Amino acid sequence: MREVVQNDKSRASRRVSRAPRATAVLAVAVAALAAGCAQGDDRGVRGAAGQQAPKAPPAHAVDGAAKAREARAALAAAKRWKLDKVPLTAPAPPAKKPEIKAREGFEVDGQESDGLPPVFTTVPTKEKIVFLTIDDGAEKDPAFLKMMSELKIPYTVFLTDEEIKDDYGYFKKMQARGITLNNHTLSHPYLPGLSYEDQKREICGMQDVMEKHYGKRPVLFRPPYGNYNRDTLRAAKSCGIEYAPIWSEEVYVDHWEYREWDQDLHPGDIVLTHFRGTDDWDGTMTDMVRRFLDRITADGYAVARLEDYL
Repeated sequence: MREVVQNDKSRASRRVSRAPRATAVLAVAVAALAAGCAQGDDRGVRGAAGQQAPKAPPAHAVDGAAKAREARAALAAAKRWKLDKVPLTAPAPPAKKPEIKAREGFEVDGQESDGLPPVFTTVPTKEKIVFLTIDDGAEKDPAFLKMMSELKIPYTVFLTDEEIKDDYGYFKKMQARGITLNNHTLSHPYLPGLSYEDQKREICGMQDVMEKHYGKRPVLFRPPYGNYNRDTLRAAKSCGIEYAPIWSEEVYVDHWEYREWDQDLHPGDIVLTHFRGTDDWDGTMTDMVRRFLDRITADGYAVARLEDYL
């Protein structure tokens, strides 16, 4: 628009008198534009009068909804796998890990002075938790993988090469689900009957297998049958092993066996079972897990992840 210059003094005075109003209008317009920009609308479009931006639900409401969904999913999984009750959830692992020492009576000469891997059956804790560990690898049941994944049950695995070499991929799937794979020798021999060098070959050889197929050399080792001597632990240490957990209880598909005189569970107990199926048991891996979970849940225990306490 072209500006028209007024030479008349009266018109000039009227123009001066209107200047404050024009300035006020301009200020309002600028303020409105700034408000629109502050709401993130670069086109200056504003909401209707009285309209407010939607607010996020309170954090406790979001947490409550998420917990409700998790509870429904847990109940559905428990029913699907025919459990008596929904398995209990383990507490968060401790910020400070417990000190793990060789169980009294399970030491060997030079246990502490040589820094040998401790053999232990229980993790020091007051929490009502147990640790599920599974050995060998003979049975490779897809239903077991599905069951443990749906129920969100942690477990720790000790593998023997002779039992897994026909299907390394099965345990790769397990590893992808966050399960730690550990060393249980190449051929599952009675280690105390072997020389130091032969024991080292069994343990270090399995370390090589684990690294080749699963990308890691484990720090946990379980001697076959729970039998070992000083050479076993010396060889294990030389292969990079830091811990040698065995067990307090062993669960089968149709019964339990206990190490302790009271024939009962205790906080921090390590429970052993094996990859077995109907060829060896009167039931499947999923039958065994059902028996295990029903028992510990009834006694108020949850399953925790062993590696979180080491």
